Amino acid sequence: MTSQPYRPGAQLDAQSFRDLRRSMVLDHCKWDPQVGDVATLANFPLLIARSSWSTLASWAETLAAEALAAETELLSRPELHRRLGLPWLLRRALATAPHDGIACRAPRALRFDFHFASEGWRISECNADVPGGYAEASAFAALMAEHYSETSAAGDPGAAWASAIAEAAGGREVALLSAPGFMEDQQVVNYLAKRLRERGVSAYCAQPAQIEWREGGAMFAGRPLGALLRFYQAEWLPSLPRAAKWWHYLHSARTPVLNPGSCILIESKRFPLVWDDLVSTRLAAWRKFLPATADPRAAPWRNDDGWLLKTALCNTGDSVSIKALMQSAKWTRVARSVQWSSQGWVAQRRFEAVPLETPLGPVYPCIGVYTVDGRACGAYARLSHGPIVDYAAIDVALLIEDSPRAAVA
Repeated sequence: MTSQPYRPGAQLDAQSFRDLRRSMVLDHCKWDPQVGDVATLANFPLLIARSSWSTLASWAETLAAEALAAETELLSRPELHRRLGLPWLLRRALATAPHDGIACRAPRALRFDFHFASEGWRISECNADVPGGYAEASAFAALMAEHYSETSAAGDPGAAWASAIAEAAGGREVALLSAPGFMEDQQVVNYLAKRLRERGVSAYCAQPAQIEWREGGAMFAGRPLGALLRFYQAEWLPSLPRAAKWWHYLHSARTPVLNPGSCILIESKRFPLVWDDLVSTRLAAWRKFLPATADPRAAPWRNDDGWLLKTALCNTGDSVSIKALMQSAKWTRVARSVQWSSQGWVAQRRFEAVPLETPLGPVYPCIGVYTVDGRACGAYARLSHGPIVDYAAIDVALLIEDSPRAAVA
C-alpha cells in the first residue's frame, strides 16, 4: 500500500471535545457543528510532518503565482472567455473592465485543494472566487493543538486574511458581502468581521444590494468604505439589479474589492482549456498537479471510467459526476445535460485518492492550502467517506508534528 504523508491522531476525550465544540459555536461562528445526525467536526486531528507541510506550502505558493499571472493575461484576452464557460453578461463586463496590466493590486486569498493519490499529490481545484473555511482552519486547529503535545496548527489563515483586508482598507470601514439564506456563507463573513474588529477595524456584514457606488467608490449606509470583502459568487453578480452596479465587483476600483470578480477566470474548471493559448504564462506547476482536463466533446468519458465530469463553475463538488458512483438514471441526466450544453462542462482524468484508516473508518482527506498575497498561511482539511469531497465532508484539524509520534497531552 502507498505510504501516506499524514496519519490520524488519537481521539480527544469526550468532555474536552464538548468544550472545544461549544467554543467553536459561541466564539468562532461555527454554527453548523452538526448537520442532521452527522457531526461536522472530527474529534481527532490529522497529523502531518513539518517537511511534508513545507512542501505543500511551497507548491501552493508556486501555483498561486502562476494563477495570478494567468488571470492578468486573460483579462487582456477576452476572446478566450467564452471557452471558460462564463455567463455572457459576465464576459461582456470583463471585456470592458478597467485594468492596468495586472489582475489586481489588492491582496488576494486563494485555496488549493490537495489530495494524496496513488500517483502522488494532485489538486482538484483552486478556490479563487470565495474561499471559505477560515474558522475551521484557524480557530479549530488552534484549539485542537492545545490538546496534542509537540504539535502546532499549520497556520492562521483567518488572521492573515483579516490583516491583509485591514491593510487594504487603510484603517477605514470594511463591508463583508454575502448572499442571504446561506448560513455557511454567513459564518465565514461573521468570523472574518470578528477578526477585523480585533484589529480595530469597523466591519459590517452586508449584501451587495446594500452597497452604493459613486464614481468607483463604495459606500454603506452613507459612509465611504475602505475596502469590500466579496463573499458572493462571481457568477451570481449579473443576477443583481442593475442599480447595484455589480460590474464594479469585477475589479478593484477606487475602493479595493477582495477578491475581485475577475478571479472567475481562473476559478472556472475550464481554465485548462485555454492554457495552450496563453503567451506569457507557462503554468508548469498547474500542469504537474491538475489532472488532464478536456472539453467533453474531446474526451471518451462515455465509455471510459477513467474520466469524470463537472460543471465549469462547480462549487463544493456539487456537480462532480462519476459514472461508477452514480445511479443509472442520474448519470443519464448528466450525460444529456453535457450533450445539450457541453460548453458549461468539463471532462477530467480521475486520480485514485488513497483512503486513510481513521476512527471514522476509511476516509479520503483533502488539504486545502491557503495563500494570502502569495504566501502560504494555513490549511482547511476535510475528510470524505467517498472519493468526492463535497458539502458532506467532515472538518478535521490539520496539525504539524515536530516529533515522529505526537501524543495526547
